[in-house]
Amino acid sequence: MNITQEKIDSLNSLVNVSIKPEDYLERVEKAIKTQAKKAKLPGFRAGMVPPSHIKKMYGKSILVEEVNSLLSDSINKYIADNKIDILGQPLPKVDESKEFNWDYTDEFEFKYELGLAPEFDLDFSDKDSIPYYQIKIDSETLESRIKNIRKSYGKMTNPEVSSEEDVLFAELVQLSPDGSVFEGGISSTGSVRLDLIKDEEIKKSLVGLKKGDVVELDIQKAFENDAFQVSKVLNISEDDAKDLASKFQLTVKNVNRLEESDLNQEFFDKLFGEGAVTTEEGFREKITGELESMMVQNAEQKLQNDIVKYGVGKYEMQLPDEFLKRWLRATNQNLTEEDLQKGYEDFANNLRWTLVENKIIKENSIELKYEDVFQTAKSRLDAQFKMYSPQPLPEEQLAEYTVQFLQNKENANKIFEEVKAQKVFDYLKSVITLDRQEIEYNKFLELN
Repeated sequence: MNITQEKIDSLNSLVNVSIKPEDYLERVEKAIKTQAKKAKLPGFRAGMVPPSHIKKMYGKSILVEEVNSLLSDSINKYIADNKIDILGQPLPKVDESKEFNWDYTDEFEFKYELGLAPEFDLDFSDKDSIPYYQIKIDSETLESRIKNIRKSYGKMTNPEVSSEEDVLFAELVQLSPDGSVFEGGISSTGSVRLDLIKDEEIKKSLVGLKKGDVVELDIQKAFENDAFQVSKVLNISEDDAKDLASKFQLTVKNVNRLEESDLNQEFFDKLFGEGAVTTEEGFREKITGELESMMVQNAEQKLQNDIVKYGVGKYEMQLPDEFLKRWLRATNQNLTEEDLQKGYEDFANNLRWTLVENKIIKENSIELKYEDVFQTAKSRLDAQFKMYSPQPLPEEQLAEYTVQFLQNKENANKIFEEVKAQKVFDYLKSVITLDRQEIEYNKFLELN
């Protein structure tokens, strides 16, 4: 067997593979004998089918399979042995002029395209400066949070007329295009939160309604085609909600209003424990502190996103774009040309950052241990279980769930990538300059 590489340019090359009968015949004969031992054919005892019979019946298909297997193994070994840093996988280059007889005497020649990773030098240092935000809570955000907490501990009332922050308990019935009730259509009774209505004109039409009032509702327009919200209101799947084009008849069954709890000692004790907070000022300070603690994670995520964006722009590495597009088409049968053109730049930038990450890990000997993956998966599962029950799972049981979770290859890969990203993030935070800046939460949101 002979394998050679023909360099087209710095990002593309062609691998030529020549295979002679002596390279594959031994593999083929062995495969035929193995098949003969396993075969169950009429007229032969189990395991006693002559290899010559198998060769006559299935020889060509076995030959094709073994040559393809040899080809794959050989190319992968060649790439590994020669330390060729490729992107994607090798793509076969079809030569329509060549035909093979597949008769055990063929000499095969195959060509494969390779997309090569670009070369670049890492040079992150304290000269690289990125803003690191300390988020302060603005008065609007604080008041909104306080209002939500007070409502959570408030009491439900039923006013006669609806206002912008009320909830309509209503019956919704699907209408036909002519405005009549659609026979056999969707019918649901549930809650419509007016504060979630995004279309201001529709929201105004639902204010001032009384029990028994009937109005027509364009539910998709009301929620600006938010399939999740539409599905919740109508109690249907999100997929069904996406395709829904009908309007609905809304009949008010009741108007519900959640009154805010008084700012008194009973309320403070329910929130923080007896005597921990005794004044409105102390209550506000406590909520501000809790919000700012929650914002630390937002700031970390923003920093991580900014580092990725900065790193991709810093190196501006060229990629074998045309090869990668061919590879994406070959490996994603349902990928449309429109989707490819729209999504390619994001794909390319993610690939560039992956190359940066891998180089950081390699050049700095950063270890990715199974223990790190296990602990990360364990903490994610623990957080999920706590959403459903405040009672923590026994440590042994949580560890068993984690082992089961990581046995799924997709789950394991996802957690591995998360650990890898965090390791790289922690390293870069120790190398670059973090320009610490205070910013109010409402201004922080404008940055995203």
